Amino acid sequence: MSVQRADARGLLKELVSIPSVSGDEAECTAELVAFLERCDREVWVDDVGNVRAPGDDAVLLTSHIDTVPGDIPVRIEDDVLWGRGSVDAKGPLAAMAVAAVETGASFVGVVGEEADSRGAWHLVEDRDPPATVVNGEPSGWDAVTLGYRGFLRGTYVATSESGHTSRPENNAIQDAMDWWQRVEEAFSPDEWTAVFDQVTPKPVGIAGGTSEDGLSVEATLDAQFRVPPDLTIDAVREVADGELEVGTIHWKYEIPPTMQSPRTSAARAFRAAIREVGGEPRQLRKTGTSDMNVYATEWDCPMVTYGPGDSSLDHTPNERLPLDEFDRAIEVLNHACTRLIEP
Repeated sequence: MSVQRADARGLLKELVSIPSVSGDEAECTAELVAFLERCDREVWVDDVGNVRAPGDDAVLLTSHIDTVPGDIPVRIEDDVLWGRGSVDAKGPLAAMAVAAVETGASFVGVVGEEADSRGAWHLVEDRDPPATVVNGEPSGWDAVTLGYRGFLRGTYVATSESGHTSRPENNAIQDAMDWWQRVEEAFSPDEWTAVFDQVTPKPVGIAGGTSEDGLSVEATLDAQFRVPPDLTIDAVREVADGELEVGTIHWKYEIPPTMQSPRTSAARAFRAAIREVGGEPRQLRKTGTSDMNVYATEWDCPMVTYGPGDSSLDHTPNERLPLDEFDRAIEVLNHACTRLIEP
């Protein structure tokens, strides 16, 4: 079935116009379901909120419905669509929905990628692996992403006795600050190491002060670590634990890194498809983490990440997507899926 490009653009604008911050995707999910039903695709919403449209499992096209918070007025200026999620990742999501209709490939719109990847984790537990996974994130229409760093999250907790602030001994807040300084020094890279190959530690929240009963000082520091493929999550956790002198770390969530081969059938199909649409293909490694990390952990099949958009605009107040790039991405997806479905 063919989808008119005006209708494809209309789907994209509707999806971007509907807020869908992680945990509140239902209205956007309904819009996506309605589009697939209009295109005569079998579709349902599963137990966690994923939109499932089964098809030819030679290819599973999957991208996420949720976004980070941020109100960017939705508008089209000079054939560029502005709005939260236009790049990350409703551009890839809409392009994949259209390509699934036009090629017959399987499709899933997942929830929760920006939070805990609950949609992707449910998917790998609830179905058999497809022959190929194409994960939807912005790579630019003429590039595929093959690698992502892993992710580790934890919270440092310390408590000290309360006392007069004139005393020289550390309180719990200082203990938290000292621990974090040692962690940053432990992972400090040399100037020749690419960011993708580094561990990036990042504090994302800190709180502290005198307890309600006035008898202690308490501190917590929430931290995230991005982990390159040549290290394991356990190795990074061991270094952070080793820098403890007081306090404890409660480790809460982890996703291993992934680096896919450029020689897989999926990577070859996308290089050929990009050339067919007039581009010179590029292969990327991303310093962040995506649902492809989840799929690579549980499924042993070729996979790439692909989608229109400039990923440097992810989560920014300037998020926007040129609509001609969106059109080209659909064509690339169609060519790649056709190659993978009918080798």
